[in-house]
Amino acid sequence: MSRFEVLGLQKEVQLPQGIIRYRECGSGEPIVFIHGLLVNGDLWRKVVPQLSQKYRCIVPDLPLGAHEVALEPEADLTPPGMAKLIANFVEALDLAPVTLVGSDTGGAFCQLAITAYPQYFSRLILTNCDAYQNFLPLLVRPFQWVGHFMPLLTSLVSLDARLKRPLILRFVTKHPVERTAVQSYLEPIINNRTIQQDLGKVLRGISNRYTKAAATKFTQFDKPVLIVWANEDFLFPVKDAQKMAKAFPNVRLEYISDSFAFISEDQPQHLTQLIEIFMDSGVLV
Repeated sequence: MSRFEVLGLQKEVQLPQGIIRYRECGSGEPIVFIHGLLVNGDLWRKVVPQLSQKYRCIVPDLPLGAHEVALEPEADLTPPGMAKLIANFVEALDLAPVTLVGSDTGGAFCQLAITAYPQYFSRLILTNCDAYQNFLPLLVRPFQWVGHFMPLLTSLVSLDARLKRPLILRFVTKHPVERTAVQSYLEPIINNRTIQQDLGKVLRGISNRYTKAAATKFTQFDKPVLIVWANEDFLFPVKDAQKMAKAFPNVRLEYISDSFAFISEDQPQHLTQLIEIFMDSGVLV
């Protein structure tokens, strides 16, 4: 469960797949923030407070290993199932059309969501994320294999979490992450078997055939798209951002330095400024 109060009051919604907990703050045009594997809504704790002064910010904890309430055993957690879950979440809260923001694995699920359910979304914002053939990225693919053996994965995460700066986060953050956030990200997968089962289902379902198929429909999504990419990131190649920028018909690509994949951790102010400009005008000047 996300722990930072700056994200707003904790709420929950019953979806066909199960209960999704989320936090919400601010009012106005809605923005939904989607995280990736082994993190939760706290990933956006440095971005939401400023944006919530003008917008209604909704931050769900998705079933990706750092959530508190497991979904129903029969829930579809394949990539298309995750895209449907995002659409169901937007529909259940009556948010459509909504701006969707995605990071890391969550960015891949956003790509599937906007191409499968475009009627729910008014804008798309992507930071460094899986795309095309890089789902998962080459350096992270062994992690998916380990996901078939959840006790092993849990043991590795448990050992890693004891480090002052866990190796898992070193892959995605250039700068240290405060301990409260580290605990928020890693403790659920260590302590809860049903959470482990959810993550295992997600990992076993990942395949780049889904992101490749979604990419064939990018040209049909003519709503405003902002791609913000950390060009020092070694997981998600800049060429994927450039390829997406050529595919979407109404898009702007911006680069950020001094950051790895988790821009919302490393460079939250710069990211927030770019989102604000984009939300205000639909374009960047």
